[in-house]
Amino acid sequence: MAVSTIFAQATAPGRAGIAVFRISGPQSSRVLAKLTKSPLPAPRRAVRRTLWSADGLGAEPIDDALVIWFPGPASFTGEDLVELHIHGSIAVLSALARELKNTYGLALAGPGEFTRRAFDNGKLDLTEVEGLADLIAAETEAQRRQAMRQAGGALSRLYEGWREKLVNALARLEAAIDFPDEDLPPDLIPAVDHAMAAAEEAIGLHLDDGRRGERLRDGLSIAILGAPNAGKSSLLNRLARREAAIVSAQAGTTRDVIELHLDLGGYPVTLADTAGLRETVDAIEAEGVKRAFDRAAAADLKLLVLDGTALGTERPLVDAETAKLIDDDALLVLNKADLAKGSSGPAMPHEIAGHPVLAVSALTGAGIEQLVEALGTVAGARLALGTAPALTRERHRAALERCQAALLRGMDAELPELKGEDLRLAVQALGEITGRVDVEEILDRIFREFCIGK
Repeated sequence: MAVSTIFAQATAPGRAGIAVFRISGPQSSRVLAKLTKSPLPAPRRAVRRTLWSADGLGAEPIDDALVIWFPGPASFTGEDLVELHIHGSIAVLSALARELKNTYGLALAGPGEFTRRAFDNGKLDLTEVEGLADLIAAETEAQRRQAMRQAGGALSRLYEGWREKLVNALARLEAAIDFPDEDLPPDLIPAVDHAMAAAEEAIGLHLDDGRRGERLRDGLSIAILGAPNAGKSSLLNRLARREAAIVSAQAGTTRDVIELHLDLGGYPVTLADTAGLRETVDAIEAEGVKRAFDRAAAADLKLLVLDGTALGTERPLVDAETAKLIDDDALLVLNKADLAKGSSGPAMPHEIAGHPVLAVSALTGAGIEQLVEALGTVAGARLALGTAPALTRERHRAALERCQAALLRGMDAELPELKGEDLRLAVQALGEITGRVDVEEILDRIFREFCIGK
């Protein structure tokens, strides 16, 4: 099947100082020579050329550009590839796209098509492709570091190392099955079992990571919870440094969950403001309270906001509904501390039920810096990158769990043939992660994450 030559704008659409077009495929060199009316430049060197149009009565310049020629296979896609760095006006972009499509018959690339060709040509495996997608989407420093590690092949090397050892064990097992009468080492089957056990143990440790890598990709989930009028929405606004949620003296203003994405010390965090926790006969508010408890159950951390004005009064500082949520995943915050200080009641509590309490004022900003620091410490403890590459996707986790289950079955199997079948399933599961086996059904889903031109 003939391979088409594709093109796309690799930079974001819209007006800009500079825009980049990519061309990849067998016609790339011919198109570059005709566009510039010049011989091909030296590979991988940026040179200035005029791009010419062949439309109308005669050729006329489209733009002055920097052009770079990447002969395959030493290119991103593994094919002949051209980059055109042009001025980013709408008129120039439109003229060049029209020329490439209408004059030269090039096909407009779809989302991720350049990266798909890189995968098809062996330049990247699937974990590196997914790392590249995460790098493009990274919003915080920690996400960038994790994505760079994966795009650089850290996960690939880990999984391929396990796969290589299991393939070697399978080869030894196949020899024992196919040539039982030959003079084979007596410890051949025990050596296979040892290799399977070592791989199973390593995979188990990799899986038992608290979903650190997946959480870093998606962001640490923090739910802000507490009684009505404790100042949850005001606290969210103070952390966001903008009016993200409606604030009112009327209890029950927040009816639904309001989400906010923040960068805390380089770690991604999703804050969720929730409805006040209380018994209510209002059907809409009751649904909001239910959603608040649902979000509390799903959150990585619960930020329990207490009303500081309750100090020195008959009102309990911790209401019954909020008290249900105090556990090791809860951080207690005493809001309205500026008002509580003037109280003639008891002193400011430093801990409740063995949990430390941070005193803040969403109104004045007092204590907010310490709260942000505490949240950043929690995020760092739960999301910090270790020395080993982290598991980043549910697809990887599901394949590794299948691999682990197959290895456990194989170690218990008495017949070599059954042991060999489970070993083959384990090798196949690892190969699915990197793309070493047929995984056509998941490829479209992976490459759709990319933007046009990548």
